[in-house]
This record gives sequence, structure tokens and C-alpha cells, in this order.
Amino acid sequence: MGKVTGFLEIDRREQKYQPASDRIRHFREFTLPLPDAEVTNQAARCMDCGIPFCHGPNGCPVHNQIPDWNDLVYRDEWEEAARNLHTTNNFPEFTGRVCPAPCEEACTLNLEDMPVTIKTVEQAIADKAWKKGWIKPEPALVKTGKTVAIVGSGPAGLAAAQQLARAGHDVHVYEREPKAGGLLRYGIPDFKMEKHHIDRRVKQMEAEGVTFHYNENIGIVRPFQELIDTHDAVLLAGGSEAPRDPKLPGQEMEGVHFAMPYLVQSNRREGDEPVNEIPILAGGKHVVVVGGGDTASDCVGTAFRQGALSVTQLDIRAVPPMREDKLAVWPYWPTKFRTSSSQAEGAEREFACATLGIEGRNGRVTGVKCARVDQKRQPIPGTEFVLRADLVFLAIGFAHAAHPGLIEQSGAALDKRGNVEADDLAYATSVPKLYAAGDMRRGQSLVVWAIREGRQAAHAIDKELMGATTLPR
Repeated sequence: MGKVTGFLEIDRREQKYQPASDRIRHFREFTLPLPDAEVTNQAARCMDCGIPFCHGPNGCPVHNQIPDWNDLVYRDEWEEAARNLHTTNNFPEFTGRVCPAPCEEACTLNLEDMPVTIKTVEQAIADKAWKKGWIKPEPALVKTGKTVAIVGSGPAGLAAAQQLARAGHDVHVYEREPKAGGLLRYGIPDFKMEKHHIDRRVKQMEAEGVTFHYNENIGIVRPFQELIDTHDAVLLAGGSEAPRDPKLPGQEMEGVHFAMPYLVQSNRREGDEPVNEIPILAGGKHVVVVGGGDTASDCVGTAFRQGALSVTQLDIRAVPPMREDKLAVWPYWPTKFRTSSSQAEGAEREFACATLGIEGRNGRVTGVKCARVDQKRQPIPGTEFVLRADLVFLAIGFAHAAHPGLIEQSGAALDKRGNVEADDLAYATSVPKLYAAGDMRRGQSLVVWAIREGRQAAHAIDKELMGATTLPR
């Protein structure tokens, strides 16, 4: 695929960023897109590798036909590339911005640490498709007379809604918040993905017949049973919201928060929505973020943009190797040292570091007590130290979906982790007519996995309602 000798002749080139000193002054996206000619060159590097692991089970969860659209871009057939890309991914402009790109880790050229810049090409295709007007509503020609309710408008709910509407069903999306997007809008900062990308997809879906109901906290303001009684199928796509709670001594002190309320507040401000809680702001403060994942990194970047004096990130894991053993790991996702754009903005990182508790004065946090850990992640006596902190964010992941209200009223069985129990074929729960997909079913995961599950759940629901389906899995 692409130019036969392209991978030999053309070096890998990624999108660049605005300098950190500039980008921390605003919340806008800061990547600098490559010119079309350079994107074409990068697509030309896609080699005829025989078995394209990039879109196999170890690469792309939605099975994007990466070699195909790389070849189309190389041949300057951008519109056809956009059509191909949308056959497997409803929202490539989302994944082109926020996906960690397991496809690139699975690329054959990654054996030489020079994988094709798949994520960059994907974003370029999607952005050009919008700019050129190639992305239009695709309403169903024939209506089925069936109605489907979807609870949650995150990536899983949106993907399922679009697929089911295009199959001819009357789709109603119930969203707790004032706007659609779920984690995409309220969890991911604007500097990673601006929200107009979501808004234009919502307009497209409304033109396709999807009805959005906002400020609808199902199980709180509207009984869950009402959805079951008034729809032919109900899909739960509400995400995984219950945070893992370390129950640290002193955690109740003022200035200690879970990560998501902080990120949600910030996104509300940027979206000109009211913030009705006590403001959580990092300006002029020493910030400590507990956790080493994407949510922790988002807290780091947000704190810098709010004017934090310092940001320190604590990770209980040992410092990972700078380079993985390719022959032992490839094409799987490797554990290796990575630096996010937010961490590169000036964060101090402490590895092999356990958080023992929160210290404070007069009920207000003043520091975080830490210790080094051994290979079993147990604190090593005598290595304790205290980090100054005016603000602490707990970002160690999410345990399961929130149970009060919706899930409790549904009566659906839960798995051992506390998520709604459903397999990844039928996506059916223990309750008739009720389905579950995305993080609410599989637990905390990637946006691209949520899109995959939404698409597959739509396939299963359409097949159950109609006896057959033309929707892809």
C-alpha cells in the first residue's frame, strides 16, 4: 500500500505543537497540522507488509482499514479515503485527536521505531472531509416504526444512536447534562479536543432523525421504567463514573478532590456553562496529582493553564524502560516511558512513589506524605517525604459505573467489578429489552473502544428488533 519504496525514502514526521510557553496561555487545541503534501508523504510510507497488524485485534479496536485509506491519500483520492474511514469509525475527528494510537504501536515499521503516522493521517482526512463538505446527514430512506432509547451521549451512545437512526429506527438520546458528548465534552479538556467537533456531529445526527433530550438524569428526574415502557429497546451507555477511592488519611481536608469534578468544572467554564459548585482553581497554587494515566495528565495540563505555581505528578509504578523489547512485545501495546504534552509543560514526575496520606493545618491541605516503594509496590520504611501542596487531585482511575438511580432502578445484573453485565456479542443485559455498551459495560477504557461497542450494540439491537441487520459489527 502507498508508495512501494516510501518507507525507505521518507522519514516519519509528526504534527508539531505550539511551544509550551505559548499553549499554556489558552485552552485551544495547539497541534500544528501538517500540510497536505506532507500528509500524502506520510501516507506513502505505509508499506505492503502482508499482514497489517495496525487494524487487527492488537491495533485498531474499530478495525479502521488503515492501509486502504493511506493508499487513497497517497493517490490524492481524499474524498474516497474519507468514505472508507467512515465505514468503520463514526467520529474519526475525535479519535484522530484523543486516541493513544495502538495502531501505530502495532505498525510493522514500529519494529524500527518509525511507524506510519496513522493518527495524523486519520485526523487530516476527517478535517478535510468537514472542510470540503463531504460529511453530510445520511437519513434513513425507510423507517422501521421501532423506537430505541439511549441513555448517555458519550462516544458509545453517539455511535449507537447514529447507526440505529441510519437503520431507520426512531432514536431518542437521554443526556443528564445540558449538552451532548459525555466524557468527550466534560472530561477531555479543550486543548485536546475543542467542543465544536461534537456540536457539528450532533447537528448531523439531528438531521438524521436522532432526538436529543438534555438535562434528563434517568433514574432521578425520570423513572427508568418509563423508558422500558415506551421504547422497543433501551441501551445503557452512561460511562464509568465511580472513582477509585484510595481512602487516604486526611483525604477529607479542604483542597483534596477527585479528578473528574475538577475537569468537569473547567470544561463548563470553557463552554460558557454555569458552575454551581464551589470553584476548584489551581491559580497561584502548588498542585499534586496522584495517578499516572490520561486523566491525571489532563489535570496537569489544566492546572498549568489556570496558573499553577508548580505541578507534581505521583506514580506508584517504577520508571518504565525508555524502549520496549520489540521481539517480546510487538504488536501489543508496550509498557515504556511516555511523556504527554501536558507533562512536557513543566510537570515534576515522581515514580515508584506511594501516597501515604494528606497533611494539613486547620482543615486545609498543606502537603502530601509519600514514600518510595519496592518491586511489590509496598512502602519502604525510612523513605518517607512530604511534598508541599495547596491542591491535590486523586486521579487513579474509575472503579465502575455509578449505581444510584439508573442502574439500581433497572435491576440489571452486575459483573464482579460492578459494571452492567452483558457480553460483547448480543450486548443484552439480564433485563428484557435492555442493553449496555461502552464503559458502563466494559469498565474504564478508550474513546475508540466506546465507539466500537456502540456500533456493535447497534448491530445487535437492530438484529433483535428486525430479525436481520445490514449494520456492520
